[in-house]
Amino acid sequence: MFRALFCFLITLTALMPSLAHAERVRDLGQFQGVRSNQLTGYGIVVGLPGTGDDNLEYLTQAMKGVSGRMGLQLPPGISPGLKNAAAVMITADLPAFAKPGQRIDVTVSTIGKAKSLRGGALIMTPLYGADGQIYAMAQGNLAVGGLGVAAKDGSNVTINIPTVGRISDGASVERAVDTGFDSGGTLRWNLFNADFLTASRVRDAINRMVPGTASIEDGITLSLRLPADADTRASLMAAIEMIDVDPAETAARVIVNSRTGTVVINSAVRLSPAAISHGKLTVRIDEDPRVIQPGPFSQGKTAIEQNSTITTDEEKRSVALFKPGASLSKIVDALNMLGVTPADLVAILEALKQAGALKAEMVVI
Repeated sequence: MFRALFCFLITLTALMPSLAHAERVRDLGQFQGVRSNQLTGYGIVVGLPGTGDDNLEYLTQAMKGVSGRMGLQLPPGISPGLKNAAAVMITADLPAFAKPGQRIDVTVSTIGKAKSLRGGALIMTPLYGADGQIYAMAQGNLAVGGLGVAAKDGSNVTINIPTVGRISDGASVERAVDTGFDSGGTLRWNLFNADFLTASRVRDAINRMVPGTASIEDGITLSLRLPADADTRASLMAAIEMIDVDPAETAARVIVNSRTGTVVINSAVRLSPAAISHGKLTVRIDEDPRVIQPGPFSQGKTAIEQNSTITTDEEKRSVALFKPGASLSKIVDALNMLGVTPADLVAILEALKQAGALKAEMVVI
């Protein structure tokens, strides 16, 4: 009975026209637990053509440990030559629902003074999760996009980053992560950005498709009452992700990058009535010192006479008047008419904010 109702609802949803400016539920948030997990590990890359680390203590200990596992005991007090090996950190993302035996990509980065990982091979290394458990084992030959060349006189050429490599399908998954997908009577769905209005619209859209399924827990989380059967639950989750929802308009923000001078104004920014006059005053001082020679037999001394010229130049600018509720396009047109630079734009926006005319939050990054 439930399957028949479900199929009918899916067909009805497919025939409904999509909303203008609507976004899919899957683009607004994600189901709790359906996420990737970060893995890290510490290992050794061998087979380098003399571009590895040079007698690092932790690398020496690691090499002795590797040799010991292979049945080779190095004599006490003797350090192996390590120019052909490098200590590295391995990072990887474990996708949701990854099962033992599947392969994932890994990134390998040096942590010492190794010059390049080109031509190296990673020795089998365990990858740990945040809980300290082993979730994957990494091993393989590195693909390095960078290149470094050094000469005996100290000159060198480096292209891209030769100290970072990647191994495609370089790790095998050894342990699965429990996502809670098929346990419990409810499943939570979280917005990427908290917004009560958007959460309400998502809830209403889900309940129109399957009545009584969704309820709001807070401004970011919806609780979904889904059937316990994994197959039906997965089909219903897929249908929910494809629902079109018209999200709430984003909050008015002006983003200022203080390092690059980049200014971004979103479409929600509005202005109260305001007038802007912007101009520049340029003061230029030119120095033209002259050497003054004393007259013959005057017993005077040669002196330097200062000769300065000061000029001023003030650019004439128009006054831009904003009417109530001026939109982003009007703001941009007016500021372009004034010919402002990014630095001037920041100053103008700060002044408008202080005057109470700018209806937006200013964020400096």
